[in-house]
Amino acid sequence: MHRPAQRQRLTRILVGAAAVPMMLVASGCSSDSGDGSGDDAKKDSGASASSSATEAGSVVKEAAYAKLPEPCKVFSSKTLKEMVPKGTKSDKEGESGDAATRGNCSWNSLDNNGVDGSQFRWLNVSLLRFESDATRGTGEKLASEYFTKHAEDARSVTDAKNTKSQPLTGMGNEATLVTYDLKKKEGTFKQQTVVTRVENVVVTIDYNGAGLAGDKAPKVADLTKAAEAAAKEVVEAVRTANGAGGGSSAGGGTAPSKSPSPSKSAGQGSDLGKDSGTSKSPSKSATKKD
Repeated sequence: MHRPAQRQRLTRILVGAAAVPMMLVASGCSSDSGDGSGDDAKKDSGASASSSATEAGSVVKEAAYAKLPEPCKVFSSKTLKEMVPKGTKSDKEGESGDAATRGNCSWNSLDNNGVDGSQFRWLNVSLLRFESDATRGTGEKLASEYFTKHAEDARSVTDAKNTKSQPLTGMGNEATLVTYDLKKKEGTFKQQTVVTRVENVVVTIDYNGAGLAGDKAPKVADLTKAAEAAAKEVVEAVRTANGAGGGSSAGGGTAPSKSPSPSKSAGQGSDLGKDSGTSKSPSKSATKKD
């Protein structure tokens, strides 16, 4: 008579007993049971954060300037009239694979006075812009390194005489003036080279003059003054092209990118009429000494 009731109680006990292991398993999965699963999660999270930090660290500071002005338009008509009086419209722009990173333009002037001789002038401007690179550094750093090397090249010209060099102020971040005499079959040419860096852009002004066919050589002081003023004018043109302040308007440099290959600025004006400004990149100012 009592067997059905006993069977019901036994069934409830077995069902309850079977539920206990399931509860224990669930409890073990939902709590830190000391098997290290919680530590592993923390390690994974830390590794992810470290990876993100490494990626963030590879992004270098954005270069100040993202544009270059048109090289043949960096000088005012007044400047050209003073520096190349008979060649204000003789501009020759060099070819460039990327106008945003490099450019150059040259002018030449020959004031022929017949039996009284002639006055020759040659002017060239070169611009080279560097972008920031995650492996090589900021655009400013790369430009500064190139500035140093380029200024040294300007001081190392084959057959140059009376070479002098001095730092300049009042134009860009750093600037150097190099002067020398270079004797050619046509006469002795007075060379003025101004190399200046403004943030991540290097500007080079090459300006030379000569008195030909018996005319007097131009005064070095006059040539130097004109070259320095021209360099300041180009520096301002770079700033203006980038909104007069750079930085906020600049767009190159936050991602790794290759900087332009350094090239030497033109300075072949003493070859009387050779269009060095038509070369693919700024031509060499002169042959470097061995």
